[in-house]
Amino acid sequence: AGIGAVVKTLSIGTREFMDQQKVAAQTSAVLKSTGRVANVTAKQMESLSSALMAKSGVDDEAIQSGQNLLLTFTKVRNETGKGNDVFNQATVAMLDLSVAMGKDLNSSAILVGKALNDPVKGASALSRAGVQLTAQQKDQIKTFVESGRVLDAQKIILKELTTQFGGSAEAAGKTLSGQLNVLKETFNNLAGELAGTFLPTLATAATRLVSFLTEFA
Repeated sequence: AGIGAVVKTLSIGTREFMDQQKVAAQTSAVLKSTGRVANVTAKQMESLSSALMAKSGVDDEAIQSGQNLLLTFTKVRNETGKGNDVFNQATVAMLDLSVAMGKDLNSSAILVGKALNDPVKGASALSRAGVQLTAQQKDQIKTFVESGRVLDAQKIILKELTTQFGGSAEAAGKTLSGQLNVLKETFNNLAGELAGTFLPTLATAATRLVSFLTEFA
């Protein structure tokens, strides 16, 4: 039974480790292709996705995959100054929107990313998706963009997203199913770390075994 549990853990861990590596590779690629204009590092993205997983129970690899899409919208970036961490806020808004409206994270990331990358067009796109902005807010957004104050326009959108959906992911994480998901994802991550430690050794052992069996084939 003990051996079976170890084998199962390593099996889960291997899948988790491979998922982690795939997402991390994409993060690295997008950061490089966009010239790191989002002013965020891969480590910071990983830390934020892990922290959000612990609160919501949503798979941290799925959250980071959404962040990878946000990176492609090059005006969505962290700036210096209090309240100017637009990329981080967009990540939270993406997750809350996804949970509240039952959307997958990737589509939510694209919706939020487009809205922040081009606030004027984005305001209309959000309205079509069910996120209502008032006529006054839309006028303010247009005025800010025309005067070169894109960050201020983005803040209006982020504030409204927070008003309508803020805390949705964390609230879901406090339910029984949410807490079970937190435990599940925490276990999967630990199993992934375990597999990451043992996989090189197992790969070497497998290679030697194949070589040994080939000699007697």
